[in-house]
Amino acid sequence: MYKVVVIGAGITGLTCAYQLRRKGVDVLVLEQQDRVGGQINSVRDGEFIFESGPNTGVIKYPEVAELFEQLGGSCQLETAQASSKCRLIWKGDRFHPLPSGLGSAIRTPLFTWHDKLRILGEPWRSRGTDPDESVGSLAERRLGKSFVDYAVDPFLSGVYAGDPYRLPTRWALPRLYALEQDYGSFVRGSIAKAKLPKTERDRKATKQVFSAQGGFSALVNALAEGIGRERLVTSAQHITVLPDGQDGWNVSYESPTGPVTMQAAHVVTTCGAYSLPELLPFVSADVMADMSYLYYAPVVQVGVGIRDCGGVQWRAFGGLVPSREHRDMLGILFPSACFQGRAPEQGAAMAYFIGGARHPEYLDMSDAQLHDLVNRSLHEMLGYPAGKVADAIRIFRHQRAIPQYDVRTPARLAAIERVERQFPTLTIAGNLRDGIGMGDRIKQACDVASRIAQ
Repeated sequence: MYKVVVIGAGITGLTCAYQLRRKGVDVLVLEQQDRVGGQINSVRDGEFIFESGPNTGVIKYPEVAELFEQLGGSCQLETAQASSKCRLIWKGDRFHPLPSGLGSAIRTPLFTWHDKLRILGEPWRSRGTDPDESVGSLAERRLGKSFVDYAVDPFLSGVYAGDPYRLPTRWALPRLYALEQDYGSFVRGSIAKAKLPKTERDRKATKQVFSAQGGFSALVNALAEGIGRERLVTSAQHITVLPDGQDGWNVSYESPTGPVTMQAAHVVTTCGAYSLPELLPFVSADVMADMSYLYYAPVVQVGVGIRDCGGVQWRAFGGLVPSREHRDMLGILFPSACFQGRAPEQGAAMAYFIGGARHPEYLDMSDAQLHDLVNRSLHEMLGYPAGKVADAIRIFRHQRAIPQYDVRTPARLAAIERVERQFPTLTIAGNLRDGIGMGDRIKQACDVASRIAQ
């Protein structure tokens, strides 16, 4: 019998298992794919490094910095260069910097003069009373419609690939929701929180953008080595978990050599909500319906490499495209402007994001259509000479990319709590709860491992 079986070898499952091993807990990880990492996969194409999944994370919890400290020399934390502080928004026929101070906020063409003046009254506006108020509605009420169109909308597209008027603030952006509820204002809340005393551990949460040297696959591989490859089982198909009647679990799956059944004292699931019905067949149909309901926005990510930019370099984190601009992409990131070694010295590595909740049909675009989109945008949007084409293009399609924390989120969380209360040795984790970013995943995994080890 294993003390813990972790199902899913994405960043959540691997981090949880790694922390359990550090605490001396016997653990086994089961993964359906033939490799570990889940959505994370750094792909090398000649001199370029592309990510098929997340390109960056934010060090918003001490656990992120501590994980890299624990891994030591096996994986190096890489924080983004200063250029990452520049964020661009498309309006009209060009990218404009998102304002970073009062002067740039006054001069920017992104927002109307009415809303620029209106923001001065933000600290005195009334709190919202609708707990399910959308991010778009909240921001429009407090800041104005142009701020929604040219700041909130592209930001939500970049994070969730979703619609700001369909995502409740308290679930999609809980910290923003708390600022208004706790302090009555974004501005007053931000100032008050900045003044709060911080411990040495708190200061590890630097809010810096991060990756791992060489790409996030370096982090995945370091975690796998730390767990022990012999404790990682890949190509485990049709995994099912059933109570054994004695507070433990019977875990079965199909391996390439035949069926396998084992016992575990505790099970942790970290897979997508859509996998739970097959995985946990003992859960009643009505509870499972609430627990597994979660829409995942489809996204196409295209890695684009240019060997010689000819002096056209974008020193920025990336450029986002508001939905009202009606272009056929969500945005473009510039990883080589943020991290070393992602492209030749005179070149660039970029990541295009296409589709999302508003345009799921874009997932069906052919490779040829995506190549054409990329090469046209190099000239039309990024200022490369006419006729310039990418030297490398890698296409990554994700049918279920980013979970959308919509109005049914409370029902899902209640269903999870109900099942975990009934079965205390089962933990249902993963991106169906507690946030979708790299930092959120690492924090959740560390918390789960600590609870089990105790």
